Amino acid sequence: MNTHVHAPLFLSHGSPMTALEPREAGAFLQQLGRQIDERFGRPRAILIVSAHTSGRMPVLLAGTRHQAIYDFGGFDPKLQTLRYDAPGAPALAEETQALLKAAGIETARVDQAGLDHGIWVPLRYMYPEADIPVLPLAFVPTQSPAQQFALGEALAPLAAQGVQIIGSGSITHNLRMVLMGNPAIDAEEIEPSAAFRQWMVERSVARDWEALMNYRRQAPHALDMHPTDEHLLPWYIAAGAGGREAAARRIHASLTFGSLGMDAFAFGPSASAWDAV
Repeated sequence: MNTHVHAPLFLSHGSPMTALEPREAGAFLQQLGRQIDERFGRPRAILIVSAHTSGRMPVLLAGTRHQAIYDFGGFDPKLQTLRYDAPGAPALAEETQALLKAAGIETARVDQAGLDHGIWVPLRYMYPEADIPVLPLAFVPTQSPAQQFALGEALAPLAAQGVQIIGSGSITHNLRMVLMGNPAIDAEEIEPSAAFRQWMVERSVARDWEALMNYRRQAPHALDMHPTDEHLLPWYIAAGAGGREAAARRIHASLTFGSLGMDAFAFGPSASAWDAV
């Protein structure tokens, strides 16, 4: 087994329909689990932060058995038949809580389970057998990118202990633009989306953390691409887990509806195991 440090990842999960219409991002996710296993060894657990699970303080969902939560409406009823019954990771939750406490971050640990679609949609492609323990970490969406990065830094030691850290959100996320404009799923990308995505790549490669932490003021079209930023904040948690010294690497780039980016990033020294795109 490869014993390299697992590279923390950020995955854009898209709409729940990604589970039925994989397109380019789904095809990438279908290969991702195998690639993780080959590069770093099979994870002993997955710690995942989703844009759709949040709280007033960080909360570890330490239930012993998860199932898919259908936290959406108005989509194809077939989605309600899809399952993801993954084991929980209560021991890892205890370990993680102690790690965060040592870093001065108070965290709650609750005996609850359940995976929102930002978790089960990508994991169902990555590890369809649902045989790897999953630990969801609810984050605080009112905290700044810098605070999210610090949370990720505190989680970093887990990456060297066989834990795959994942932030799940969306590199661009303006649903009002999608719903009001009603573009085709394969519509050509609008300029604000392209400019914002390219800025994120360039600043990441340059390790320009100061600019990235202040993206809402410095990135082009930031408020258009993220009217609220809960879908981008998991990016900073994954980035923090990778550390300040290693550049982020975009490992997948695709788009739906002309402005909903499906990009994925890897962080930390081990990110070099993937080709940049």
